[in-house]
Amino acid sequence: MPNSTPNRMPRPAARILLVDAQRRVLLFRFAPDDRPPLWCTPGGAVDPGESYEAAARRELHEETGLDVDCGAQVAQRTVDFLTFERVEVTADERWFRVDVDAHEVAAAAPTEQEVRLGMQGRWFAREEIARWPETIYPADLIEMLEETDR
Repeated sequence: MPNSTPNRMPRPAARILLVDAQRRVLLFRFAPDDRPPLWCTPGGAVDPGESYEAAARRELHEETGLDVDCGAQVAQRTVDFLTFERVEVTADERWFRVDVDAHEVAAAAPTEQEVRLGMQGRWFAREEIARWPETIYPADLIEMLEETDR
């Protein structure tokens, strides 16, 4: 992992582009107390000793109920942000793409934090993303999807 910015904690993370047969992407909405609501892809921090691939599979299962191999990494990014716990981090994000015909999202193991933040999932058509009134992360999600289309 690249050196983190001074005073920021390093945070390895696995993120998943979950795409259905209609080319929609699954995003989760979070409503923290300290900032406006935001939407992001499934995923989260890599546990100590865990590979990015194992973390992607675990996070996908915990957040969506899907237990599948997430395949190879399709992108890597390093980003600075403030976590919901108010910790400044430099995240080394590894991105995976999983394509499914369809899936009814049912979190297998939501964390206490996900429950507290009102985490809710929704499938987004690509044309909805650009005009959505709330923040969607990453900002270039449509480009990422297009780059990873098969």
